[in-house]
Amino acid sequence: MSFQGYLKTIREKTGKGPADFHELAAQKGFTSDGKLAAGVKAGDIVKWLKDDFSLGHGHAMAIYALLNGIKNEDSE
Repeated sequence: MSFQGYLKTIREKTGKGPADFHELAAQKGFTSDGKLAAGVKAGDIVKWLKDDFSLGHGHAMAIYALLNGIKNEDSE
């Protein structure tokens, strides 16, 4: 599945897009100034997204890639 496919499926399932997850992650203290906060691991993000949004591991890792700056919403 392409990265855009992951984002589309996530939006369909949660009603939220990349900007929403950036905002929610900041509210949770996972990010600061648009970057992952010190000590935040992929597992922390994955657990949050699985618990709060019932995302699977691959979809949660896509959001982690966004939050970590590995990918952006225009990535393929």
